[in-house]
Amino acid sequence: MMERRRMDAALLGLFLVHLATALEVPLDLPQPPTITHQSPKNYIIDPRENIIIHCEAKGKPHPSFSWTRNGTHFDIDEDPNVTMKPNSGTLVVDISRAKAEHYEFVYQCTARNKHGTAVSNNIVVQQSRSPLWSKERVDPIVISEGRSLVLRCRPPAGLPPPIIFWMDNYFQRLPQSARVSQSLNGDLYFSNVLQEDSRNDYICYARFPYTQTIQQKQPIVVKVLNQEPADERKPNFLIPSGPSSSKTVLRGQVLEMECIAEGLPTPEISWAKVSGELPTKRTSFLHYDKTLRIVDVSESDAGEYRCTARNPLGSVHQTIRVTVKAAPYWISGAPRNLVLAPGESSVLTCRASGTPKPSVSWAMNGIPIENSPKDLSRKVEDDTIIFTDVQAGSSAVYQCNVSNDYGYLLSNAFVNVLSEPPRVLTQNNKVYQVIKNRQASIDCASFGSPIPKITWFKDSRSSTLDGDPYVLHDNGTLEIHTAQAHNSGKYTCVARNSLGIYENHIYLEVKEPTRILKQPEYKVVQLGRSAVFECKVKHDPSLIPTMTWLKDDGELPDDERLIVDSDSLTIVDVSESDAGVYTCIMNTTLDHDSASAELTVVERPDPPTDLELTDQKKRSVQLTWIPGDEHNSPIQKFLIQYEDFLHHRGHWHNLTEVPGTRTTAHLKLSPYIHYTFRVLALNAVDFSRPSFPSRMVKTEPAAPDENPTGVQGFGTEHDNLVISWKPLSGLQANGPGLHYKVMWRQKVVDSDWTTVTVANNSKFVVSGTPTFVPYELKVQAVNDHGAGPEPAVAHGYSGEDLPVAAPDNVQAVLLNSTLAEVHWDPVPAKLIRGHLKGYKVYYWKEHSLHKHNPHLVKSQILTFSGNHTRRMLPDLHPFSLYLFNVRVYNGKGEGPPSPNHQIVTPEGVPSAPSSLRVSNPNLDSLTLEWSPPHERNGHITGYTLRYQPVNDSNELGPVEELALPANETSLTLLNLKYSTRYKFYLNAITVRGAGPPISEEAVTVMDEARTVNPFGNVSSSFGEDGTLISWDYWGPEQNVYVEYIVTNSEGEEEWQKEPVNGTQNVMLKGLKGGLSYRVRLVATGHHDQPLHRSDELLVSVPAVASRQVDIATQGWFIGLMCAIALLILILLIICFIQRNKGGKYPVKEKEDAHTDPEFQPMKDDDCTFGEYSDNEDHKPLKGSRTPSNGTVKRDDSDDSLVDYGEGGDGQFNEDGSFIGQYSGKSASRETAGGHESSEAPSPINTMNSLNSFV
Repeated sequence: MMERRRMDAALLGLFLVHLATALEVPLDLPQPPTITHQSPKNYIIDPRENIIIHCEAKGKPHPSFSWTRNGTHFDIDEDPNVTMKPNSGTLVVDISRAKAEHYEFVYQCTARNKHGTAVSNNIVVQQSRSPLWSKERVDPIVISEGRSLVLRCRPPAGLPPPIIFWMDNYFQRLPQSARVSQSLNGDLYFSNVLQEDSRNDYICYARFPYTQTIQQKQPIVVKVLNQEPADERKPNFLIPSGPSSSKTVLRGQVLEMECIAEGLPTPEISWAKVSGELPTKRTSFLHYDKTLRIVDVSESDAGEYRCTARNPLGSVHQTIRVTVKAAPYWISGAPRNLVLAPGESSVLTCRASGTPKPSVSWAMNGIPIENSPKDLSRKVEDDTIIFTDVQAGSSAVYQCNVSNDYGYLLSNAFVNVLSEPPRVLTQNNKVYQVIKNRQASIDCASFGSPIPKITWFKDSRSSTLDGDPYVLHDNGTLEIHTAQAHNSGKYTCVARNSLGIYENHIYLEVKEPTRILKQPEYKVVQLGRSAVFECKVKHDPSLIPTMTWLKDDGELPDDERLIVDSDSLTIVDVSESDAGVYTCIMNTTLDHDSASAELTVVERPDPPTDLELTDQKKRSVQLTWIPGDEHNSPIQKFLIQYEDFLHHRGHWHNLTEVPGTRTTAHLKLSPYIHYTFRVLALNAVDFSRPSFPSRMVKTEPAAPDENPTGVQGFGTEHDNLVISWKPLSGLQANGPGLHYKVMWRQKVVDSDWTTVTVANNSKFVVSGTPTFVPYELKVQAVNDHGAGPEPAVAHGYSGEDLPVAAPDNVQAVLLNSTLAEVHWDPVPAKLIRGHLKGYKVYYWKEHSLHKHNPHLVKSQILTFSGNHTRRMLPDLHPFSLYLFNVRVYNGKGEGPPSPNHQIVTPEGVPSAPSSLRVSNPNLDSLTLEWSPPHERNGHITGYTLRYQPVNDSNELGPVEELALPANETSLTLLNLKYSTRYKFYLNAITVRGAGPPISEEAVTVMDEARTVNPFGNVSSSFGEDGTLISWDYWGPEQNVYVEYIVTNSEGEEEWQKEPVNGTQNVMLKGLKGGLSYRVRLVATGHHDQPLHRSDELLVSVPAVASRQVDIATQGWFIGLMCAIALLILILLIICFIQRNKGGKYPVKEKEDAHTDPEFQPMKDDDCTFGEYSDNEDHKPLKGSRTPSNGTVKRDDSDDSLVDYGEGGDGQFNEDGSFIGQYSGKSASRETAGGHESSEAPSPINTMNSLNSFV
């Protein structure tokens, strides 16, 4: 027996391979039926609709269907109300001719073909029910306040059970709280009743979900008596009753336990698990903690639970024992279909659990397996069937039924015996796209019997993909845990079994991830301004991105103020409704990235309201207010202002500030003020508008509380004292009649105070005082109600005068050739006659000690503030004679100077030579010429010359140095290298040393045998923009320019320069036509010294061709036009004179004799025009000017016939002729600057004028 068990265990281990790799059989291959869709086991139907019992299945050949009802065959053909859908087992019951309750049975569907039979679950069909409430008499409930109360609902039993809720007559839900709540069975519990609970419309409603009907119980009347206050009491449980209770719940369902307690005060409920912790993630507390709810119950939730009701008078506990049972459930999933090749072996497992432990039974093709034909290849052991060496034709469907007291599980699994070569079901050449660094899975779904073996290759197929980073799954899928760019490419999936081979090509593309580089940032924006959220994204260029913006996880409002661009969202004219969280989401077909930012809209706060003044006293009052809306920006402070109706009506003054967290202020008041207060709030945006003013507060007058500040005394003249002060404000005056008592006396003399009274002023002038004497000063405020406090003593001085003495013992100490220190004794204070401001040193250079320097007298002043007795004189010239004196100065001015003293400065180093130039350059020599320094600063003892060669890369060569005597100003250097640039440095020397150098560069002449001009092919051409000069250049120098000068020009003219900027051509625009120019090119070295020049090119600029003459600018044309205009003017004047004489002219004669009304020829005999005809369309004569709208307005036309009438409007006859005769104009014409002045003269007017003239 033990050996057999070992063999069975080994066989099971081998068969697990088939179990783990169950395949989906393609529908084009033979296979037993598989039920794909069926109605639920407990099927509740709506009795108002047709009954549809689902049963769908697949198989090859397609299965046929039959039904049993209550365990017996159900012949559908015999029931005219029942039909079966074509190619389906789904039943449809037409209830229009039958009642739904006649079809409340247990149904089971069977699907069969020649390879087997599958059966459905037992489907229990029940119609939903919503029965009416049973009629009952509900008596009013009268109860004393503080007692507990239960209002019973007792709804009718429905299918499924109804949802219970309590409402009033107005269909408003009754408010619930920790004191009043609804239990799980629908009753309404009051832990204690209050007077406010009295009402006559406590109505319990039951809603039946399937039929969507609501039924109500008769209203319950509750009257709470307001008798003596009820005694407080400790809690007592209303639900559940007794010290303990029990509850049974099924695994996977919802556990709900409730504890409702009565007591006064209202008890609080808490929960705990006695034998462990509550499952936090699955636990919730409902109905004000009176209900404990645990979802998805498991065996670990069994045990004891304790609820505690507690109020100040005590507590009570209730223990609830929970037992968890379990209907059968799969441990490792339902049995799976097996596809086996002839001769293969496998197992079919039906492993389930439950509480109590369920039993397992097997059936084959719907028949209990013990009643099925014997098969030696099949062996049943409890929940497992073992298949060994199966043969063709043994395909079947096996049913596994697992059941206990709480339910059952029924599963179909077929065994299909096939011989089939491999095939790959995944689409060939399918392209997979994946984001870099993410997992990539490439499918190779295959089928075959025996089961195919899958191998993968990439690109060249050099080796199979079966190691890191590749993972090959049993279903053929190839997984790459972290895809990288090099994983892109072509993959080949090969499926093999004993009957053949099949391969498929798959392509993998690894894309760059989508990333938001610049995320939107938190914004605080003021109302009415704009907010911009940026969202810049990087994505794979082959993927098409889509940017989406959300607001508070919803769509953006449809508002034209929200402008979405490719990488930003702009909100213009921000409003308060725009506040929220904005999220930008960048989507591609493979991935997305998102980022969010919040927009806070701020605005200045609303003004405070409800200003109230309380606790008013003689000198204080309490002000309170209610802050306005702060608009998302906290109020930082409140500013309190006041208006003085008595003194400054209409002017508001700042009084005090308080922090933004306070809404009250204690205000100090001054006497004799009529106060009105207002408050402004300040946040980060701005101050609010002012609040409405408070009521007026009046204070009584009193003597001043303070005296003027800023009292000071000073003199404007040497014999006066000006006493000034800062006057008191109206707020400080404390009463009417404000004036000041001004008092003074000399400080050094024990004298009496002199007093004057000053009103409406802030200063007083005391005359006849000694010069610069200290005084003691006092200013006291006085009004009609008394004087202010005793004033403090201030100090001042009478007026200053100029000092009368100069400093003594003045001397100078020479520190070096440019710096000296001056010493003096201080002037006595009494001789300064004022506040000492400091000392001034006047000094000037009398002359230089060198005979070549001129005599200079230019005074300089150094001012030293404060009481100093020594100071430095900087920046003196060496080898010079200076004179200086010292003066004291005060606020009035300077005193007399001290006697002049001398400073003789020693020699110093000289300045650089004033010039250095190079002349006579030859092959190996050149001449240097220089001038002595401008500032010799001593006797020149000689010069030092240093020079060194410079190559083309500006590198310096070795330095040569020469010492030169002082009397030389030129030097010829011999034995230099030809065609070499040299740099020269020359400095002068005194006994104190060498001064700074002057430098220059020069080039020796090139050897003529080797000299090559770097310029060639210099040419010129002419164009509209100027003269183009072109050349070739191969020299090392980079600084090249063009020079040009007019040929045969005067000697004083200079060559004009035009820079080249590194090119080999330049456009000269300054050359004038008709002149000849000499043009050459120059290459320069350091300091712009010319090194090379090209040969001169003679350029003759052609004269500019004359352009077509504008006739309007020619003199003869202008003269002709002026003559014509003068002639016309004379004609018009004569016409005007003739008309004023009263000449009359016919308007229309012989009208019918003319065929063309628009054109009248000129008469040959008298050179006059024919009569004018005005037709109905008012057409103008040819050549006349007409307004743009095609009409001639009477007010605008220069030739209106009415203008020539004698006081009335002209009239026309029916034939169009004019009634009346012309006469002179009644008013002058408009000037050229008037209305319509730009119009040309009317030809009609001109014709009539000519007629008059002739």
